[in-house]
Amino acid sequence: MVKTKAKIFLGVIVTLGLMLGVMIQLTLMARDEREGRLQGEALARAMSAAAVKAFDDRAEQQAQIRAGWAEQQAALTAEPVMRAERRAQEQPELLILVNPWNPLPEEYTMVLQQVGREFGTDYKMDERCADELEQMIFDCREAGNHPWICSAYRTQQYQQNLFDNKVLRVILEGNSPEEAPAIAAMAVALPGTSEHQLGFAVDIIDEIYTNLDEGQESTSTQQWLMENCWRYGFILRYPVGTTDITGIIYEPWHYRYVGARYAEEISALGVTLEEYLAMRRGR
Repeated sequence: MVKTKAKIFLGVIVTLGLMLGVMIQLTLMARDEREGRLQGEALARAMSAAAVKAFDDRAEQQAQIRAGWAEQQAALTAEPVMRAERRAQEQPELLILVNPWNPLPEEYTMVLQQVGREFGTDYKMDERCADELEQMIFDCREAGNHPWICSAYRTQQYQQNLFDNKVLRVILEGNSPEEAPAIAAMAVALPGTSEHQLGFAVDIIDEIYTNLDEGQESTSTQQWLMENCWRYGFILRYPVGTTDITGIIYEPWHYRYVGARYAEEISALGVTLEEYLAMRRGR
């Protein structure tokens, strides 16, 4: 009987010990869970704070960019008299002709200026037209359109790469290697004969319709540019139906800077640069 009581007592002790162990384990688990939750909350708060700071930093950067752009636009428009004088000036050097029959002059140089950074692009143009280009892009956007610079100044090597690539694509389309260069040159100028190498030419597309094809002419961006580019000294360089004159296919995205005075005259006459220069020689 004593042994039986001893066994029962021992069993109770063991059970109580097990229960105590379980309670201790549950307490520890609860503590670990609470600490883990607190750590997670702390981490989440830290990540949230970092995200908020990054957002604030980006917003501040964007505000600085917008402020700088606004200052630049103010500087461009603050002196209308000076801009009018520039419009009236003759600058024949802006009329330099580069086409399949007139290569870039040897030792031609220009001073380049970055354009398009405010709109997410990083191209260069001759400094004599860079500000006018950015003003045109800005005004086009303000009118509710979506202009996007997709090409501007090109080096000789870059133009060579573009031309070689076009020749290869023409061959892959089923044309002979002998015919391919001439066909390619109607869409991509031979290196040394591209206006892009002058620093006066820019390709502008619509952000919504990005194909480099005749569909560009139907976008509101191109319609606005075709109507207003002359106000900024630009002309649509390769109008529809002028390939025999320019040597280049119709490109409703390629604009050439010639200066405000000449752009206004060329636009009013409805002629190509080649025809306008021929008319000037006949004066």
